[in-house]
Amino acid sequence: MLTVLNEMCMKMESRSVNEGFARQVVAAFLAQLDPTMEELNDIKTVVSEAVTNAIVHGYRDSLGYITVSVRLLAGRTVEIKVRDRGCGIEDVSQARQPMFTTGDDSRSGMGFTIMESFTDHLRVRSAPGRGTVVTLIRTLSDRRGTPA
Repeated sequence: MLTVLNEMCMKMESRSVNEGFARQVVAAFLAQLDPTMEELNDIKTVVSEAVTNAIVHGYRDSLGYITVSVRLLAGRTVEIKVRDRGCGIEDVSQARQPMFTTGDDSRSGMGFTIMESFTDHLRVRSAPGRGTVVTLIRTLSDRRGTPA
């Protein structure tokens, strides 16, 4: 059983202006662990990617809600979940491939690849018509620069 040291949850509309808000709230919450700047930037990036995916791909041209929850676990491990109740992903394996996108030409299709490269573990659960949950896990280094 994992020991939860602290947790938070927020719910927001799937408006593009809320992506930056989510990123800053998560960063402020993580400050209590005194992460390095690199760790903080990595986590802000993955939150940004996950929330943007929910806005752009999950809800497409509609408005819905996105829930971002963060749990601080023993051993300086951070678990972040980004959940939407949007259209869901037809084929998660395909969606996780670099360069795949359901968006327009302005989308790079690198969201999941970026999330995977900045976390220790990435899990994507989705059901068409029911939404998607992206779980991101990252263990922060101790202040000597090694994993705790």
